[in-house]
Amino acid sequence: MSSLTAQTPGLSSLPATQSNTGVLAAAASGLCGFIEKHGGDADRILGVSGIDPELLRHPTLSLALPNYCQVLEEAARQSGCDNFGLYYGQQFKPQALGLLGYIGLCSATLEQALINFARAFPLHQRNSLIRLVDAGECYRFDYQIRHGAILSRRQDAELTLGMALNLIRHVLGSQWAPRAVHFEHPRPEHWHEHCKVFDAPVYFEQPFNSLLIPKRGLNRAMPEHDPVLLLVMQDSLRQLSQQRVRSEQDIADDTRAQIRQQLLAGEPTLEGVAEQLGMTSWSLQRRLREQGLSFSMVVDKLRCELATHYLSQQQLPITALAPLLGYSEASAFSRAFRRWFGVSPRQWRREGDVSH
Repeated sequence: MSSLTAQTPGLSSLPATQSNTGVLAAAASGLCGFIEKHGGDADRILGVSGIDPELLRHPTLSLALPNYCQVLEEAARQSGCDNFGLYYGQQFKPQALGLLGYIGLCSATLEQALINFARAFPLHQRNSLIRLVDAGECYRFDYQIRHGAILSRRQDAELTLGMALNLIRHVLGSQWAPRAVHFEHPRPEHWHEHCKVFDAPVYFEQPFNSLLIPKRGLNRAMPEHDPVLLLVMQDSLRQLSQQRVRSEQDIADDTRAQIRQQLLAGEPTLEGVAEQLGMTSWSLQRRLREQGLSFSMVVDKLRCELATHYLSQQQLPITALAPLLGYSEASAFSRAFRRWFGVSPRQWRREGDVSH
């Protein structure tokens, strides 16, 4: 299977841009009820995962992708249902996916539905790879999260392949099965359940999360085919994505700008920055969290960037850098620099390694 790498011309293989780390809340449709059904405490699980329950009521609002993956992992842990993502995906109907689901449903044929689904997915969920690869007698539907902060992603992978499976079964019937299923993560204890759900051989520790889909039957017409509604759904998702990117870029950039001003006066504060932006501290925290950021992360990253900028200016003495970065003591700056780069500021400048 590793040789199936050639991609059909015209099929999308669009990795998401880095400006928006969100996923539309439609991806969590019915989540609270499903958690409760499996004996979990939805409020507690959402709280631990940093997700505002109010966001789940609005399918076109954005959830931070790290928080979304975390809520699925927490649900599996706290409910005691190790296959939580697998079962959640098994019952997840295309209609529940909102705009993305209807883009598939309104397509002309099942093959076109898969192509349109793959093309639209990066607008629905950022920092992810999704593609349809031509593998001869089959298409290979690949999915992979590409967000460096997300390490535990098993539940999301099993959920996402379940969503794709249900789009196909919506047309070809509940007995349809892929040729094979691949998952990146190691084989779980109850892996036989995966074979039952997909009705196919399931392989673990693979390069991607994948469905191997035979081409036979993919020319079947979609029952709800509607070319006008398809264009409306595609345009709506595109506009929504652009709005999300714009608003997220603005708040992150505005926060950085205010932090940079405050650094000259000492340690920046969340309250001070929020006040300058005309927001409450809670609102600013929430807006940053929707991008997978925190105030302290933004401060730390900006200090790191400014430190290398100042160090490259040879005329600036190292002793002058700590106040420029808002540190009251040179030792605090030195400790932070060693944490960032593993060397002292003096060593960094002496080696002249601008690649840091």
